[in-house]
Amino acid sequence: MHKDSVFRLHLGVGVFGGFMSAVRNIHVCRGDHRSSVDTKAAELGEALVPEQEQLPSEQYEDRYRASFDQAAVGILHTSLQGQILKCNQCFARIVGYPPHEIVGANFQTLTPPEDRDSGKAAALALLSGEAASASFEKRYIRKDGKLTWVLLTISIQRDSKGVPLFFLTMVQDIEARKLAEERLAAARRALQVSEARYRTAFQMSLDSVNLNRLRDGLYIECNRAFLELTGYTREEVVGRTSIDLKIWADVRDRQRMLDKLGEHGSCRDLEAQFRKKDGQVFWGLMSASVIELEGEPCVLSVTRDISDAKLAEKEIRYLAFYDSLTELPNRRYLMDHLAQAVAASRRNNSQAALLFIDLDNFKVVNDSLGHHVGDLLLKEVSRRLTACSRSVDFVARVGGDEFAVILEGLGKPSCEAASAAKCVADKILGSMRLPYRIAERDCATTVSIGITFFGQQNDDVSEILRQADLAMYQAKAASRDVVRFFAPELQAAANARGELEEELRLAIRKRQFLLWYQPQVNHGSVIGAEALLRWKHPTRGILAPAEFISLAEETGLIVPLGAHVLESACRQLANWSRSPNLSSISIAVNVSARQFRQVDFVERVLATLKETGADPCLLKLEITETMLVENLEETITIMKALKTHGIQFSLDDFGTGYSSLTYLKRLPLDQLKIDRSFVRDMVADPTSGAIAKAIVSLSQAMDVSLLAEGVETEEQRSFLDRLGCHSYQGYLFSPPVDPEMFRQWLPGNQP
Repeated sequence: MHKDSVFRLHLGVGVFGGFMSAVRNIHVCRGDHRSSVDTKAAELGEALVPEQEQLPSEQYEDRYRASFDQAAVGILHTSLQGQILKCNQCFARIVGYPPHEIVGANFQTLTPPEDRDSGKAAALALLSGEAASASFEKRYIRKDGKLTWVLLTISIQRDSKGVPLFFLTMVQDIEARKLAEERLAAARRALQVSEARYRTAFQMSLDSVNLNRLRDGLYIECNRAFLELTGYTREEVVGRTSIDLKIWADVRDRQRMLDKLGEHGSCRDLEAQFRKKDGQVFWGLMSASVIELEGEPCVLSVTRDISDAKLAEKEIRYLAFYDSLTELPNRRYLMDHLAQAVAASRRNNSQAALLFIDLDNFKVVNDSLGHHVGDLLLKEVSRRLTACSRSVDFVARVGGDEFAVILEGLGKPSCEAASAAKCVADKILGSMRLPYRIAERDCATTVSIGITFFGQQNDDVSEILRQADLAMYQAKAASRDVVRFFAPELQAAANARGELEEELRLAIRKRQFLLWYQPQVNHGSVIGAEALLRWKHPTRGILAPAEFISLAEETGLIVPLGAHVLESACRQLANWSRSPNLSSISIAVNVSARQFRQVDFVERVLATLKETGADPCLLKLEITETMLVENLEETITIMKALKTHGIQFSLDDFGTGYSSLTYLKRLPLDQLKIDRSFVRDMVADPTSGAIAKAIVSLSQAMDVSLLAEGVETEEQRSFLDRLGCHSYQGYLFSPPVDPEMFRQWLPGNQP
């Protein structure tokens, strides 16, 4: 980050004895510049307010804090009551206190009594909205008891409803400037005695000072600092005008200065770009005053190079509004631009669209190839997104693997707008399907896109974003790699989903869940049962897992729900152990990936067994293949820890996931389960039959038991029997039933 070494150039030194008296009326203002603070305070304030929605990466946060702490001006957050909430290192240095002694204090404790009323009018103007920012000079009491002069530029931060939150103050140390003013004042008095001594001070000043005739801008005099700053010689400057030399990069800035001089007789802290002799453009901070020399109105100007400050300002803005990885606008910038797009669409009576884009299966890429490859993939995706969009479109990275595109000016008819948005979305889909070559690896990914339109009504920015997000999730649910438009029915579904989530939380607290059991048989004998969850809904009756399990997974409620299932199954085992014809029957319990990854999962299972008195050897935990790819070593460790206590493990839905024989042979499994999709099709579909046969052979080679689920016909059972699979579960034998019906069914005849 560039160190802000900017200082203000000042007015106030005459040229020769003939205009000494005129110089007395010039306001001397030497020291650090404040214009960049005056004009950019609100913008810098936004850049330094902590982000509340989506936290940035670790590298981004480090740079962000560094920009705050290393800023070349003091930065102060103050409550509306005057309490200091936060300050940076620069402010701490100005007042001589360490930051922890400042935070929590009232800013008036740092202010001498005679200066305490200096900011009241400014604060009232800010709070009332009459002013966007205010600047004034005052003194602070340093820790060592000395007084120091500062220049304060204050703005007020408000929430989305306009309610004031806190004051943001930029604090510049102008003690050196004040001392310089005193020295220059003394020098001015001394220069009245000696014209030669004044010329020396004029030429040796570190400030760039020049004197021009007001009527035509002709240079009358300039000092050494001016020549060093612009690269000209004195002979090339005196007698010519700034227009001749093309010193103003934008001549409109010159006119701004002249307008202020004409209105007020002076111009303070004008930020403008100037051109050196070699053509290089730099940012300067200019102050000027009209003086009269021998009856001729002249302009005395002081200019200083503030290019470093501008670079630092640009860096802070970049960190606040751009994503450091992809260099795209971030979520904060997206929200700001979306608000502008809404307003523009209303003015122009034209529709606009928001495309919400999410990468499909990005987590798999991150987990399998590493986060470095994932970052490179995100950068390539951002490049392709930009290439697919028009130059007038706004492309942003919302966070993680989510992106957004704002399309404006799509026309008034809805069909026209929908067609234009669909065209861009289809182009994006096609581009994302192309192969990726990342870090010498071949990658593939697709995206799901949700689209919503705005501009024809009083649209709220947050609502627009939420609608696009809903449509995107609809695209995910529809098989991914597709586009979906937001519609009112999606809103209704989202509302219903929210209601279901609340009901689900209540159901867990009120223990409205039951376990039903489906028998598992081998050669006609019941060898076990699978515990299947049912929700006894107070108004909708008994609900199957398909109606609520996915929601429980997404919301994290699967963890307490899974704990309830495990406890209920263990209590049932303990209950059955007291019945001779049930005491040897095992119970299989499905374990979710989220539950399995709990750091204390092993301890919780063992505690549940101990509390209920269930036999660990009759408990079988069913895991899925998708759990294995996330962290194989951790999975094996957990399984081995539980197996030492006699607990068994079954691999559910085998053949439908990401099985690899390399890691499958390392797992301490007791059973494989043939998925019902193969069982359903194996009689008529040779491929499914061949897969089922291969699974049978694999189980024999691994020396683990095998069970086929979803057996519904005698033909399926016979087919499996011929393959060598003799353990079954399915409606051919019994549907899932409650514990009492299971007890009654047990003595009956089974096929």
